[in-house]
Amino acid sequence: MSSVTDFMNLSTMHHDNKLIAEYIWIGGSGLDLRSKARTLNEAVNDPRKLPKWNYDGSSTCQAQGKDTEVILQPQAIFKDPFRRGNNILVLCDAYDPIGDPIRTNKRSVAAKIFKHPDVIAEVPWFGLEQEYTLMEKSTKWPLGWPQGGYPKPQGPYYCGVGAEKAFGRDIVDAHYKACLYAGINIGGVNAEVMPGQWEFQVGPSVGITASDELWVARYILERVAEIAGVVVSFDPKPIPGDWNGAGGHTNYSTKSMREEGGYQVIQKAIEKLKLRHDHHMASYGEGNERRLTGCHETADIKTFSWGVAKRGVSIRVGRDTANEGKGYFEDRRPGSNMDPYVVTALIAETTILWKP
Repeated sequence: MSSVTDFMNLSTMHHDNKLIAEYIWIGGSGLDLRSKARTLNEAVNDPRKLPKWNYDGSSTCQAQGKDTEVILQPQAIFKDPFRRGNNILVLCDAYDPIGDPIRTNKRSVAAKIFKHPDVIAEVPWFGLEQEYTLMEKSTKWPLGWPQGGYPKPQGPYYCGVGAEKAFGRDIVDAHYKACLYAGINIGGVNAEVMPGQWEFQVGPSVGITASDELWVARYILERVAEIAGVVVSFDPKPIPGDWNGAGGHTNYSTKSMREEGGYQVIQKAIEKLKLRHDHHMASYGEGNERRLTGCHETADIKTFSWGVAKRGVSIRVGRDTANEGKGYFEDRRPGSNMDPYVVTALIAETTILWKP
């Protein structure tokens, strides 16, 4: 008897050019991802030519009352690494029936900032580092940890190799290749400091594209882990105590920063970020105060700081940037559960548009 996998791998290309489009959107928590599929009669490469769709917002905590219909607007298309062939993943944002973005639609707000002429002129690049923890489904304890106990102290796990150091590499590698197949600009992966914790990087990508790619990369990770029977945690401090938390470090540069004299532009941008530190921290991920303690390669959440080649700071400037007098900097404050639309738009707004 054929296995389920045999049917999953069936091609639809020879049946009147029909294909499957998996519509993806962000749920009511602002972090949970939802999706459902529909059949299309022909290939579409432009998201503006895809049909709008809808879903029951009362079932995702995004609508209530008599009218619970939420409208999905396609925004980006990626190849589907699960169904493959000519099938696609469609990233959407959500609107109410009269056309206004719903409360959890942070993409709409970000799009307005990235469409501002001053922001467009600066061609902002973002490189997003997504840390996450793989957890056992039954115990919600990190993968590879003794059940109810703790592994050896941190030290051998960061970029580690071996059965006692790296846990879940098959999931990580499958996710990496699936993202490449999908067309996501994924830069790399590595094991992190806490055992069972990993990181992938998206970018550098221009403007809102980086956030679109990160959300779809998160979706693909959840799907790969679903197949493996493992839970993905984006909690910024999944295990209390002497263990590293999980961040969403955001690397950033503008056209002016990448040109001659860019280091002075970077310093002015950092000064603006300092003045709006509290505003940024309120938007950089729930529970982030459990991670930003001033320990484990973090700055204290209440204190803004920056430095060259330092990791226990709010903003890190790379050694190459300082030496060359131009380049990029890294905002180390965002937590792993940050919304990239919120974080990238806020950084661009503060450094380009905001006037102190």
